[in-house]
Amino acid sequence: MTLNTLPGPLPLIQAPMAGVQDHRLALAVCEAGAIGSLPAAMLSPDQLRQQLEWMTAHTDRPFNVNFFCHRQGPPEASRLARWRHALAPAYQQLGLPQECTIPSSGRHPFTEEQAAILADYRPALVSFHFGLPSAEQIERIKQWGGLVLSSATTVAEARWLEAHGADLIIAQGLEAGGHRGHFLSDDLTLHEGLFTLLPAIAAAVRLPVIAAGGIMSERSVRAVLTLGARGVQAGTAFLLSDEATTSPLHRAALAHRERHTALTTLFTGRPARGLVNGLMRHLDPLSPLAPPFPHAAQALAPLRAAAEARGEDDYSPLWAGQGFTACRTGPAAAIVAMLAKGLESTS
Repeated sequence: MTLNTLPGPLPLIQAPMAGVQDHRLALAVCEAGAIGSLPAAMLSPDQLRQQLEWMTAHTDRPFNVNFFCHRQGPPEASRLARWRHALAPAYQQLGLPQECTIPSSGRHPFTEEQAAILADYRPALVSFHFGLPSAEQIERIKQWGGLVLSSATTVAEARWLEAHGADLIIAQGLEAGGHRGHFLSDDLTLHEGLFTLLPAIAAAVRLPVIAAGGIMSERSVRAVLTLGARGVQAGTAFLLSDEATTSPLHRAALAHRERHTALTTLFTGRPARGLVNGLMRHLDPLSPLAPPFPHAAQALAPLRAAAEARGEDDYSPLWAGQGFTACRTGPAAAIVAMLAKGLESTS
């Protein structure tokens, strides 16, 4: 079987990972023959343009730009007050006044301004989390030849994406690190591991399916291709790469192989998988006290800053997939080469 679904030499996408990467990782992955990704949901318009300028100036390889498509309403004062009250003991422990504020990085849904900036650079791929943008915005991407991708956590979501303009579907298994990409239902019991989800989606849609979640080795690449994937997306595998901006605290946490991951809403208000830390042990990781996405992050920002200054990760979102113990250090190109060995039998 020849895998020619994605542009470029390798049907391998480096997952967009806001907070632990910038253009440097994306560029290194592109130059290694895979598809690097720019996470754009936390970038201002000026920052987005700067990142795109850098990519287009330094590579002619195809790359991906990723955005969120959530619906974002104003924060409810009562929910924010309850959240502050729940965090009050932590503020006291760290010697912070309750009214202490530090601006947290926003997570914004895809906008017309971002769409206009994209049109100036015409990336080969544009991916989305939490659904898709408007039909008009999708058509705008397709007019310059861009491919539209989005994550599905259930068969129902995959069918919805196929019916609403996606070109490829990313099957996001429950093992995946970072935010769950669900958008039709908040019921996490509907989510399955990749080895169950992937073949079910591949059988339910006509579009090519990209596998994501727990892909850390050439053997896992071979396995998902056997189950119907036409390409793979790996994120956690790159967390310890030289080009990632993963913080020293985060890198140190990943090195502790006895730690484990869990889904939590505490850091942003939306379920995401990360290494269990102090906050997740103190509160229910899926506590209903956390305000809706992305408003939970603001009250945590002072706690995170104070704890990190002390060398502690108790209030830091340490996003990672279940396979984090297989993370490798070294250049991103070496990680691409390792994963690409799993593609050799299909070429």
